[in-house]
Amino acid sequence: MSSLAFLVTELQSLASETRRKHPEIREAAEKSLAILRASPEQANANLASDGPQSEDLLRPVFMGCATKNAKVVAISLGSLQRLISLKAVPQSAVPRIINIMSDAMSQGVDIQLRILQTLVSLVPNFPAIHGDLLGDALLLCFKLQESRIAVVSSTAAATLRQLVMFVVDKMVLEDRIAESEEIPASNRTEVQLPDGTTTLLGPSAKDAFSVFEDLCLLANSEKPYFLKLESLHKTFALELIESVLTNYHELFRKHSELILLLRHHLCPLLLKSLSDRPQFPLLLRCTRVVFLLLKKFSLELETEVEVFLMMLIRLIGEDTTEAPDQQHHIHPSKPLWMRVLAMEIMRGLCSDSELIRNMWNRYDAQDTGSKAVSSLITALKRLITEKPALLGVGGQMGGVGVQAESTSSLGTSGPTSAAAYGLDMAGRVASATVSTASGMIGAGGGGLSLQTSSMKLQCIDQLDKADAPAIPDSYIYLLAVQCIISLCEGFASFSGPIYSALAIQRPRAAGDALVRAPPALNLGSLPQNEQTHHLRIVQSVIAQAWPALLAALSFIIATNLSDELFVDVLASYQALTNVSGMLGLTTPRDAFFTSLSKFAVPTRVVSSLESWVDHPPVQTPPSATAALSEGLGLGGPSQPPGLSERNMACLKVLLGCALFLAGSLGESWYAILEALQNADGVLTMMAKTGTHASGGSRKSLLGGVQPSRSVSGSQTASSSGVPIVKHPLLSDLDVDTMQLSVQKLFDSSKNLEDSAFRDFISALCKLSSEMVGMQTSEVIPVNGTESGEDGSGFLGVSNRSQDNIIHRRRVSGIYIPKNLRAGDFGISKLGGVAMQNIHRLIYRSPDIAWNTTTSHLLMIIRLPFAPQAIRIQSAKVLDEILLVVPRNLSGSSDLQGDVQRRVINVLAEQVVPDSMLPLHQQTSTSVELRRMGLETLHQILQGAGHTLVVGWETIFQMLGSVCRSSIPASSSSSSAIPSGRNNSIDSISGPPALAVRTKPIPLGLGNPTEKSYNGLVKIAFQSLTLVCDSVSSLSPEHLRLCISTLGQFGHQADTNIALTAAASLLWSVSDAIQSKRKNVDEEPEYSELWMFLLLEVLGLCTDPRAEVRDGAIQTLFRTMQLYGATLSSETWEQCIWKVIFPLLDAVTREIRNLTDPKQEYEQGVEHAWDESKILALVSIGSIFSDFLVAKIMILDSFMKAWDVFVGHIQETILIDNRSVSPPALRCLEKGIKAFSAAEGVLRVRVMESLDRVWEAMDMLSSSATKRYSSPVDLENSPHQPFTQEGLVAYVDVIQSTRKTSRTMDGKEWDLQRLTRLMMILKAVLTYPHSPDYRPDIDNLPPVQAIVMDTITNIDLDVLGSPSLVMRDLADYSTLPFLAAIDVQPHPRTQQPQTPQKRITYIALSKRTMPMLVELFFRFKDSVDVYVDRTLESVLSAYSIPVKLKYDCPAPSKFGKDPPLWKTATNCFLSVVKECTTQMTSMGEQIPDERIEGIWRQILDVFRGGILADCSVAETFPLDVQEAEENFDLALIASLEIDVLPHLGGPRIPDDLVSQLGKILERGSTVYELEEENTSRSRQPRSPSSISPSSSSSSRTPTSISVKTPTSRAKAAPPSLSHSPPSSVIRMDVGMSYADLGSTDFGNMVPRERFSYWCFDLLFLICSDVTRDQEDSRRRLAALSLSSLLNRCRTTLVGYVADEALRGNLPFPRAKEEQLLYVLRKILGLRLWPGSLWAALSDNPTQHCLTQPALVPNLSSSPPKEPTPQELISDSIKRSTVAHLFHFYPVLCEIASIPRKSPSGWFAHDSGDTSHAKKRPVNGSHSGVLEKESTGNIGVKELDARMLARECLKEIGREMGISP
Repeated sequence: MSSLAFLVTELQSLASETRRKHPEIREAAEKSLAILRASPEQANANLASDGPQSEDLLRPVFMGCATKNAKVVAISLGSLQRLISLKAVPQSAVPRIINIMSDAMSQGVDIQLRILQTLVSLVPNFPAIHGDLLGDALLLCFKLQESRIAVVSSTAAATLRQLVMFVVDKMVLEDRIAESEEIPASNRTEVQLPDGTTTLLGPSAKDAFSVFEDLCLLANSEKPYFLKLESLHKTFALELIESVLTNYHELFRKHSELILLLRHHLCPLLLKSLSDRPQFPLLLRCTRVVFLLLKKFSLELETEVEVFLMMLIRLIGEDTTEAPDQQHHIHPSKPLWMRVLAMEIMRGLCSDSELIRNMWNRYDAQDTGSKAVSSLITALKRLITEKPALLGVGGQMGGVGVQAESTSSLGTSGPTSAAAYGLDMAGRVASATVSTASGMIGAGGGGLSLQTSSMKLQCIDQLDKADAPAIPDSYIYLLAVQCIISLCEGFASFSGPIYSALAIQRPRAAGDALVRAPPALNLGSLPQNEQTHHLRIVQSVIAQAWPALLAALSFIIATNLSDELFVDVLASYQALTNVSGMLGLTTPRDAFFTSLSKFAVPTRVVSSLESWVDHPPVQTPPSATAALSEGLGLGGPSQPPGLSERNMACLKVLLGCALFLAGSLGESWYAILEALQNADGVLTMMAKTGTHASGGSRKSLLGGVQPSRSVSGSQTASSSGVPIVKHPLLSDLDVDTMQLSVQKLFDSSKNLEDSAFRDFISALCKLSSEMVGMQTSEVIPVNGTESGEDGSGFLGVSNRSQDNIIHRRRVSGIYIPKNLRAGDFGISKLGGVAMQNIHRLIYRSPDIAWNTTTSHLLMIIRLPFAPQAIRIQSAKVLDEILLVVPRNLSGSSDLQGDVQRRVINVLAEQVVPDSMLPLHQQTSTSVELRRMGLETLHQILQGAGHTLVVGWETIFQMLGSVCRSSIPASSSSSSAIPSGRNNSIDSISGPPALAVRTKPIPLGLGNPTEKSYNGLVKIAFQSLTLVCDSVSSLSPEHLRLCISTLGQFGHQADTNIALTAAASLLWSVSDAIQSKRKNVDEEPEYSELWMFLLLEVLGLCTDPRAEVRDGAIQTLFRTMQLYGATLSSETWEQCIWKVIFPLLDAVTREIRNLTDPKQEYEQGVEHAWDESKILALVSIGSIFSDFLVAKIMILDSFMKAWDVFVGHIQETILIDNRSVSPPALRCLEKGIKAFSAAEGVLRVRVMESLDRVWEAMDMLSSSATKRYSSPVDLENSPHQPFTQEGLVAYVDVIQSTRKTSRTMDGKEWDLQRLTRLMMILKAVLTYPHSPDYRPDIDNLPPVQAIVMDTITNIDLDVLGSPSLVMRDLADYSTLPFLAAIDVQPHPRTQQPQTPQKRITYIALSKRTMPMLVELFFRFKDSVDVYVDRTLESVLSAYSIPVKLKYDCPAPSKFGKDPPLWKTATNCFLSVVKECTTQMTSMGEQIPDERIEGIWRQILDVFRGGILADCSVAETFPLDVQEAEENFDLALIASLEIDVLPHLGGPRIPDDLVSQLGKILERGSTVYELEEENTSRSRQPRSPSSISPSSSSSSRTPTSISVKTPTSRAKAAPPSLSHSPPSSVIRMDVGMSYADLGSTDFGNMVPRERFSYWCFDLLFLICSDVTRDQEDSRRRLAALSLSSLLNRCRTTLVGYVADEALRGNLPFPRAKEEQLLYVLRKILGLRLWPGSLWAALSDNPTQHCLTQPALVPNLSSSPPKEPTPQELISDSIKRSTVAHLFHFYPVLCEIASIPRKSPSGWFAHDSGDTSHAKKRPVNGSHSGVLEKESTGNIGVKELDARMLARECLKEIGREMGISP
């Protein structure tokens, strides 16, 4: 809703409210409404322009305000407010509005609030309100502000503040307008200023000037000029003044007239108020205004600001706690809150660094100035230190694990307490008591923290308080601390960026590096600008005020501070130190560094390390007295001396400052390095003892540890579970980090300029010399007879008294326990600094660092009585420097020779022993120093040996100095080493026996041990090895000398030396020799030398040490391989007959000697020799692979050599351990594969060589296939069992031989060799004695995989090879069922296998069964596959898993492969589908006996699949059972489609054809009797029942266990017999059915539906439904009819017999269904004509097509004609329903049963007798069935009696009786 709509609503309300009492107002309101409704826009315009209708519109509002009705007035004011917001009030109406509101002001609170709201809208919406009109409007607010009603008063005050701000805002707007256009003179008014002058001001400026002047006058209780007020509360006036100054200080600075108001009216007012009797509300507001003047107008009011500043400083300096008699009589004491207000002002001023600098420039820099800033700093220092007890004592600053200092010594640098120097016990107790008491008072009596010392709202902001609030006692000191912190931060925040820009990041010349450690700023050289001027100010402030700042900071940091304040104070330390250094103030900088050093590493901590015992005694329960003594601090420290967290923080800041100012410290480095040395010692102690920096703790009087009471907020946070976020200065204060920080400082030395670096190095060497000298002076002399050195003297310290030495030690930390020291601090850091500045040592003048560093280190190394550890340390540092220098020396530098000479000469002084000192008199330390020098030489040669241009003679001198004439015998020996064998390993196996000493000698001064001399030899040899790497530069004389030297080292007892000698001998010297052989003139000399080297290495190839032996073998063959291409034939002859074969003979001879039972050897020796031979064989294989064709085969003696080589391989496999066999075979394989590259005449040699290999492999097959009947035979066998790896290699060799042979002559092996190959492969595949079988269920193991790969690669184009391969693959597929075995542990190990390993061949069977199908499909047109029984073998292989079915092993362990029987079934059906057709098409090409054999195997598989045990399937889910049953339907389908058309062929015997009917007869059984099941369960199935009956003679069968099927009563005989077809059991009319009946129906078969499928197929065989291939089908029907009739007889006769016994007892469902099924099927069955006649004849095959006519019996006399009975019988047998005549008797019985017979509902077209798709109609168990159909077919009920009668009727119809 718009404002105009609100206005209409308001006028309507006004008219409604005045309807009765004020009708004139109602009329005026309605008139206004009419105007508004007629034309709202026109009415609004008339109002704004004072038009003719404005009076009518405003009249009801004014009339309503004139009434005394509060409600009417309120509505009228609301309407007026709407009009004002719409700017619909003319300017002329404003005075009237103000008058109306003035008249209505006396009414209620709501009216007064409405008036204030209207004023807020009126004044801003009418900028033209000036002068008296503005004064009247403001007067309304002032009057309402004086109301006693709080809401009115507060609202009026807010309104007044808003209006005053608006008045000043209009002045700002007027200034902006004046900048663009001049204000007309008519609008400017002359105003008299406070100083008596006048000026012209615009309307808005005059209003602002007048209002602010009157506010100042009213605040001073003077009469105003502009406002018509008598008085105004001073506090409110000051608040308005503060608001104006806060928001418009920039405006005041622009207008001098306003500054005059401040100077003449406001400042006197403030001075008077500050001097009068203090009143909190008034003084609070005065101080706020003073703060604004100081902050914003210090330049304009320079004098006034100075006065205010000094007044506040004097106020700060007063101590309100002084005694009355000590108070000054002129300056009475001010209340605490005044000092607090003054301090809060000072805190705000100190946080403005620019203001402080300007104040210094105005007041302190002038000679006549008041020194305000200096006075402020001094006052702050005095304030901070006035109450030490209130601030407490920081428990952490003295360190941890030391006695607490007394209060008098806190924060001072005086000497340590007397207790630390070991005075008497009374002094200890007194000192400890005072220290403990002061610690308790300091820790618990006070402290500073932001949580406990500060106020929630600072005092100067508490404007709502009439009295001063409660102020914490420590609040004022907190403010003082914050002032100091702000000052320091201000100096740093200004100077730091300028320093970075000028000194660090200043532009430099092209190519100059960035200066990272610049010197201090030289302000005189900087441009003289404002920035430089301010830097000079900061420099002056610190130069004059640093003592006060340092005193304040050093006092504050030692008090009980919270973490936040401690961090701020420490940051202030850092800031002042850095600023002092940046600005070149040396004295303040060093003073701050000294103070920081004291707090970082307290002196007491350093001195206490001497008294700390590294292993204190075991703690015992303390007595009460001991506990009290410990609580009072009388006992020793309870933990190792160390640094607290805050000490660490101080150390961190010290390091940071030193790092920042590193370029300008000069001689001050000494003090800093000394402090860092102390810190390093303490940190090392803490690291070893596990001490961590902590906040400190103290012992209670009862002996418990209590945390010290600190004001740190971190404890509260951590105890409350809140995660602590530490300041960066308090983070990473662990010992490791601090040590890294110390190291970082020394690493930064690389950033120093040369002059600064010289100062740094000099200070470091000075510190090191002093420390080493102190320790050396106390070294105990050593007896010369024991140490071998002159022990008559000490290293004296000149010009130093013993007391000075002791004091220096305590200060410097030199007396840190020696077991905690890692060496001299200075030496350690000197080495690190040298490494960081290695280029400076190389390329700069030696005077800068090289001479100082090396001379200092050599001096320490040569001091015989210096601490030995420090001598070693010095040597390490020196060696490291000497090592790095050559590496960083540029090869193109002119200084290369000079620098190398300097390095080698210095190194020689360390390595070469003193010629005056005999070798046996050297100490262990001197030997160690020599060893270190040799290591350095080694590393120099390793890194820069190729760059050496001078010093080779010195190098050989150093290497030769370690050689000794003989190897000392070792006192210890290894056990089980044969006598007479040189065991060089013994010499280093243990340390020599130590001589017994009567007293200990100093460490490092004893005689050197044999081990130490061996160390010298080792490192010297390493250096010599490196020399050999550069041997190409040696002359022949030097080369021979090098070889002889290497030979000597090769005979050393040290294994590594011997091994390395062999390697160096060949790899270095041999390379050089071979390179020289390229020169024709020098070739003979160097060739002879190279062969000499080979023979030398050959001698090492039989070394008893495996490492040396293997290294020599490896090196020997690698060398031959490397240079073999360049060798001549003569050289190769020598290599083969003088090196290779002798090596094999020697190694083999050594292995044979190990079998000597008289000798005992170490465990593993035999294995080591085997590994050596393996290495030799592998190496020979590589030689053959590379050079067999190119170099070796062209030799005249190649065939002899090849024969010897194969003989070696053959012997190795037969005699050596099995671990050698695979490498030996692989070696041979490499040679065979190398033959493939032969061409031309070499092919003849290749074929001869391959024949030799096949001969060897054939001979080895007897060993590879040998089987042992018992574990005893296996254990006693001279041949070890083959491993799987060995068998793989064996097959690989054969495969490579065959492939290479095929490559050479282009054809496959002949059938005879392939047959032998397949025999070998089968033997390898079934090898049962390997100890390392792998799982073979999911994937093929290596042996099976390589065998299958070999078979796959056979070329099957060779005549007879397909049958050979298929027969073997068929055998492979039967292995899981016939040859699976558990792996037995080797008799020699007898370690049980967990889990038990088993060879299953499952993966192999899964691979071969589909492969057989593929091969058969590929060769199905080949007659040989059928003639040579190959197909029979394939079929027989499938029969086993099909028969076992659910008894087959699992097909996979981790996967989901189909069961093996399913795979076999699918493969079998695929083969049957093709083979039946192929046999028919081939005809007479296949002999009859093979036809019979193939069909017998086919039927055997079908028999196994149909009659298999399926009882397990009953446990499956129903859907799985159905799927399994459907899978078996494929067997029935295959019989119907693939077998039935061909099985009745003339070449198949009758007994075989009839087997199908017998199988289906048994398969169709629905019930099995219990006694039959029991009888069969007692007859276990023999393996022959599941094994192939033929074509398996080549297999090696193993006994297996096959589960006997017990769920089918119709289980087949063991195998298909040659019995004739089943005879038809005749139906006797006079049969006694009662004798055959039984009430036990037995058990149902697992799969009823499958039985009916078999029954359906049996009916189909005997019926004439299918007419294709009629002859075959008629023969099959004749031979199978007997099985069908007997099966139906069993059901029919069984029902009649059982029914007689059961009476009315109902039959089971299946029994009734079977009866109805048989009756319906025989009713619909139509036989081939004469089928029954042929079935009952002696030769069904002969009579299946045609039957002879019935003729008279000519044998009788006279001849007899057939009787009618015979004629009828003969005709019946020829009938298509002859089977109904056969069942006539039993049908009559069924038809005549008087009781209710089984019945069911059947479809009308019940001619379809298939049972495959029948299901119950209503799901009942009555057996009612319905044929599934898609149509709407009706059903009718049929019972057995009805069906029997229908059969009888059919008989009648056949006989012609029934129609």
